Amino acid sequence: MAGLEALYALARAVISRPQDALVCGIHWELVRHGYRCLGTGDQPGPDERKSELLPSGWEANKEVYTLRYKSTDDAHELLLKAIMVEDSMILNVMDRSSQKVADVTLAVADYINPEHLDDFHKVYKNTEELRTRIASGIITPLRGPAEKAEKEPESKRDVHWDEDPLRLPPRQPVGTRAPSRPSPLSPFAVGGEDLDPFGGRSGGMIVDPLHSGFPHPSIDPSSGIPGRLPPGAVPPGARFDPFGPLGAGRPGPDPDHLPPPGYDDMFM
Repeated sequence: MAGLEALYALARAVISRPQDALVCGIHWELVRHGYRCLGTGDQPGPDERKSELLPSGWEANKEVYTLRYKSTDDAHELLLKAIMVEDSMILNVMDRSSQKVADVTLAVADYINPEHLDDFHKVYKNTEELRTRIASGIITPLRGPAEKAEKEPESKRDVHWDEDPLRLPPRQPVGTRAPSRPSPLSPFAVGGEDLDPFGGRSGGMIVDPLHSGFPHPSIDPSSGIPGRLPPGAVPPGARFDPFGPLGAGRPGPDPDHLPPPGYDDMFM
């Protein structure tokens, strides 16, 4: 309890009872938590100043100690009354700014050695417990709600446009390189377009032999397919899945030219 020794030395001349020493210790705890004493009594007096010291006449009434405090930022003003009831001290503290009230009861013998009032190094005991009781019973309840620190938004991993089929590709600044897209010639691109309603991928559910991974001449269905579709049957740019062999020069046999055995036998 650094600082209390100097305070006790200044107040030692008027400390005559154990409760005086306890009030001195309570006063210093309030000072540690940012409060300064204004004076004694319920009402303010002339020329009051905030001070770390105990005011003159603070120990005059051994049954009821009345002290007023103000925080260093002037946000809180406390009225402290320490009332002796037999061997216990009841602390009643009111914050005049918020009208909040806190109460703590302390057994004087738990914190003061009455036979050592002349020796600071022996007069106090269980000092850590006293500090905890003052902090939890008076300081914390009378403080206003702590300001919530603004939480920075959690950094989200940049998801590539190709990892989320429902996400539109981001606009690329001028002079930057657009992200690479899967090659339309890749045989593993099957089903890609069905996952992307915005048409950012390639590869439908039908395995197009013309997209088997080998270079091929481009085909525009909107221009018509001889013998199958007239010109204009497929709107320009429309999605088109082939329903048969395209082109007259396609290598390999036509499966329709090899009917199964007994194709025309009605009894098979």
